[in-house]
Amino acid sequence: MYSDQDRLPAAEAKAEMGNIDRYNQYVGGKMRFLLICGISLLAIGVYSITVGAVHVPLVDVFNVIIMGQEGINRTVIWNIRLPRVITAIVAGAALALAGCVMQCVLRNPLASPYTLGLSQAAAFGACFAIVFFGAGSMQSGTSASITIAAPHIMTVCALGGALLGTTIIAVLAKMTRISPEAMVLAGIAIGSIFSAGITAMQFFADSVQLSSMVFWAFGDLGKSTWTNLKFIIIVAVPILAYFIYNRWNYNAIEAGEETARSLGINVDRLTLTGMVLSSILAAVVVAFMGIIGFIGLISPHMVRRFIGADYRFLIPGSALVGAITLLVADTLARTIVAPLVLPVGVLTSFLGGPLFIYLLIRGYRK
Repeated sequence: MYSDQDRLPAAEAKAEMGNIDRYNQYVGGKMRFLLICGISLLAIGVYSITVGAVHVPLVDVFNVIIMGQEGINRTVIWNIRLPRVITAIVAGAALALAGCVMQCVLRNPLASPYTLGLSQAAAFGACFAIVFFGAGSMQSGTSASITIAAPHIMTVCALGGALLGTTIIAVLAKMTRISPEAMVLAGIAIGSIFSAGITAMQFFADSVQLSSMVFWAFGDLGKSTWTNLKFIIIVAVPILAYFIYNRWNYNAIEAGEETARSLGINVDRLTLTGMVLSSILAAVVVAFMGIIGFIGLISPHMVRRFIGADYRFLIPGSALVGAITLLVADTLARTIVAPLVLPVGVLTSFLGGPLFIYLLIRGYRK
């Protein structure tokens, strides 16, 4: 016969094993989601390389990329399709990461570079570089395209505009303690101001500058090149590493500002750093690709519905879903009215606009 004292450790051990099993199931479900997203992204990326004005068979894609096959397909894949696909992946992940972190540090589910006016602020800086520093010009030929003559100047100006918008939002949040809903309204006002500045520059610009600004502002991945892609990756990878490094701190902020402070987290510094780095991500993408709206808003919300708000998984999940969303949108933009290519910003706005309205209505009902 066992005494009560003998049964107690056995019961505690059994309960602990049950907790471990539940935690493993909890983590396993989220890891499966990330794995499915990764496989889906790879499959969509390969398919996207095959479709377009010139159809490239899947076998030729593998022969060109893996076997180094020469010919016209190699030119199409390496010079046009592949940089565009990888740019869609990197830019989508960057915008989704920016939105994910902004929603956390501002404690606002509607926060994103687009809804807070930061994309418009970055666009103002980029247009400023086109008009006053000659950073962009229009190439005429069989197809009009924007050429970024001074990408570093344009990126610095776009970053300056985004940081100016970030400073305004940070000052409003610090000095007035406005509500999350009012923060979005302030972002709309900030975006309107910078959009007015862009319109003013367009009014005074010459024909080439005006054409450059209008064509560039469409939000189009057709501007992607290996050089631009390399620059975006150099900026995005360290910021992604920083966000992943602070994943537990973001979980603490999600539990409440007082909880985070009680754990020894410098909430003000983490918030400021997160906003600045998110602004840098948005600014770099806008500088090279134009305004691509709502990716940073919809991607984190889609991931939360599947795996919750644990930032250990939400950060990489948002990056993967953002990459998938932009890649799918760009693939549709290239094929839906082929041979014409729509600006991808049009499709992302059609997708993100209704979701934004839905989130506003749901927040109002709560």
